[in-house]
Amino acid sequence: MLHWTLALILTLGLAVITTTKGSGNLRVAITQVPTKIKTITLDSYDPYGSLTRAVRAELRFKDLTLLDKAKDKNDTLPSLQIVNSSESQVPAAVFQDGNTAEYQMRLSVQAQVLMSGKDYYPINVKVSRVFFDNPLKALAKNAEKERIRQELRQQAAQQLVRKLLIMPYHQGR
Repeated sequence: MLHWTLALILTLGLAVITTTKGSGNLRVAITQVPTKIKTITLDSYDPYGSLTRAVRAELRFKDLTLLDKAKDKNDTLPSLQIVNSSESQVPAAVFQDGNTAEYQMRLSVQAQVLMSGKDYYPINVKVSRVFFDNPLKALAKNAEKERIRQELRQQAAQQLVRKLLIMPYHQGR
């Protein structure tokens, strides 16, 4: 009986350590990148924007080779195209006096993967975060908003690349 209790405690402890490792940011490990998308081009409505930079960094982190669109003269390489992104901020909680206590910031990204210049697969990503609105600390509030925006872009880039890697276009096409 003591042996089973000890084994259960160790198993639960290991599960807790595993899930909390990395500040609670669990990332799905994709070990096999499909060969059809190992080399890819990235196209965006805002090629030098912070969202595109985050997506580019995430693609490189996953060991995908990024080529310039001009080098793919025959349109044979797959292309990840960031079509649009939008940010919104909506009240999430209200004080008794009617002032907003918390806001929810949302980032929506619309992208598509173009395979061999003809087949395209849409990818939509939505991420959100809630932040406390302290009217007494306007400067700190602006800095926190910008930090949250950057985290949202990073999260969206991770989800976008994750969806890119698990899409069904590489199965027999």
